[in-house]
Amino acid sequence: MYTQPQTDFPSKLIRLPKVIERTGKSRTRIYEDIKCNLFPKQIKTGIRTVAWIEKEIDEWIENQKMQRYM
Repeated sequence: MYTQPQTDFPSKLIRLPKVIERTGKSRTRIYEDIKCNLFPKQIKTGIRTVAWIEKEIDEWIENQKMQRYM
């Protein structure tokens, strides 16, 4: 289960194509994992746009690496 970290200063926002590139996940899988609380939630940045906090994506990737050795 992914829990979102509490941060005082969020890092830069990244859009979906960058999230897909960095994680290797498909768009569908990202949204399915968000529903299951397994992936960081997006932030609404406009009427039809969303983005993710880069630091949360980096932490999710590091967490996946650590689980590899468990």
